[in-house]
Amino acid sequence: MKRTIAIIGLTAALPGCINVSAPDKPIEINLNINVTQEVVYRLDGEAKSLIQQNPGIF
Repeated sequence: MKRTIAIIGLTAALPGCINVSAPDKPIEINLNINVTQEVVYRLDGEAKSLIQQNPGIF
């Protein structure tokens, strides 16, 4: 019986409504992203000599 009265007393002390509101300022998310790309290429012997013979081809 004492527990029941204590539980009723505690629940009566809690507010019955919860308010949720949006913030006044916009939420700011800072993302620091570093993208590094490495390109590796290999030329076969014929292609390499062709490029050396015609440097303006590309």
